[in-house]
Amino acid sequence: MKPHQWDDFLKHTAQEVNLTGKVKNIFLTRFAYEHWRKPDKEVWPLAQAASHESYKKQMTTVYSAFASQTDHGCAELDLLSKGPGKFNILRDWLQDIQYPKWLQMRAAVLPQDLPILNYRTPLSANSPFYIDRPPTEADCTQAIQQVGALVRIKAPAQMGKTSLLRQLLFQAQTLEYQQIYLNFREAETSIFASLDKFLQWFSANICRELGLPPQLDQYWAEDLYGSLMSCKTYFQTYLLPKVDIALVLALDNVDRLFEYPHIAQDFLPMLRSWNEEANTQTIWQKIRLVIAHSTEIYIELDAHQSPFNVGWPIKLWGFTPEQMQDLARLYHLDSKLEVQIPGVFQALKALIGGHPYLVHLTFDALRRQQLQLDHLLQQAPTQSSIYSTHLRGLWNTLQGQPQLATAMYRVVTETSEVRLEPIQAYQLESMGLVSLSGDYVQPSCELYRQYFATMPLNNHEFDSL
Repeated sequence: MKPHQWDDFLKHTAQEVNLTGKVKNIFLTRFAYEHWRKPDKEVWPLAQAASHESYKKQMTTVYSAFASQTDHGCAELDLLSKGPGKFNILRDWLQDIQYPKWLQMRAAVLPQDLPILNYRTPLSANSPFYIDRPPTEADCTQAIQQVGALVRIKAPAQMGKTSLLRQLLFQAQTLEYQQIYLNFREAETSIFASLDKFLQWFSANICRELGLPPQLDQYWAEDLYGSLMSCKTYFQTYLLPKVDIALVLALDNVDRLFEYPHIAQDFLPMLRSWNEEANTQTIWQKIRLVIAHSTEIYIELDAHQSPFNVGWPIKLWGFTPEQMQDLARLYHLDSKLEVQIPGVFQALKALIGGHPYLVHLTFDALRRQQLQLDHLLQQAPTQSSIYSTHLRGLWNTLQGQPQLATAMYRVVTETSEVRLEPIQAYQLESMGLVSLSGDYVQPSCELYRQYFATMPLNNHEFDSL
């Protein structure tokens, strides 16, 4: 049986002995419980090593980190010994000696000693509070290894898109790829005054991340060739030739462009064209695009030009009960909650749909003993609950779109299955308010059902029901 939290123990151990990059990935893969009984010839492709010989050299580095000569190393691990025995020796030492010590150390940590987590901001790549949502992370990592890749991450706000991007960029670093993160929310409004100004901002910031001088004047001639061709020429003749390895370009909050149709209707097809250029031109194969956005596309785009119907689509779902339990364990709450309410994680899944931000909000309040669990569940849909700010934000958004507010009211109040106009259904889904089952729509969690069923609508909206 797999040791409890073995994967977390391996990550902690790798950090303790300063394993990084590909060597860390080799260690985590080789000593994963699922691979204990596999021969090296089956493991090295799983570890994404360049070759079996490269894998053996990296395993030698791993053994060196734990050798008897090192401080607190494995006394029985002799680097001079030949044969496959070193793996068994190190695995047994980790399992029998180090793993129990790690469990005791974690048990000794009091809740008040846990690090302060700002769950309102994205998690760092090495945050212990990041919870994997298989197979999402593995799928993304596999995708960026394809030449000319385009990965599309779509989820409502605060579902973990940026945290996933950071995990993916860390994996890119492990693969020894160049990584660039560009957040469109960081651009001031004036940048969106024209397509040309935006493209120059876009290009210059990528150069800045690569440590290159922009040199826009030498390659940009919008008056002669237009902005899009200038941008393409800039990348093809100046920027990409200076990149010797794969370049993972992560574009976050791309939905901000939807506020500026005069830019989006040209920039988004340009990204699609880059993806297609990789089929015929080697230089464009270097770029691995990752696009994250939270709303549906409300602008007119030709189906053959849109980047949102090609590549790898990634949709983030809420945490499962098991994933919530894993997170509760990090907050030192799992056993306490199960004692208070058996099946608590299934109950929380029904209440808040596993929404990552709401789950963190819940566990943080419980850890700080701001309220008891039964009180939290009773007060959840009220204006005094810990969820009230989140709920009011959604309500304010709906109030600005009366037809959507009316549609949501139907979803939470009608007893029979509800069908909506397609655009309304997808808009509500993009906000995370509903889930789709075939042609029918239902609230994505009980919290939204209870809250929006009690919120007043304007009289003209009632008349339209």
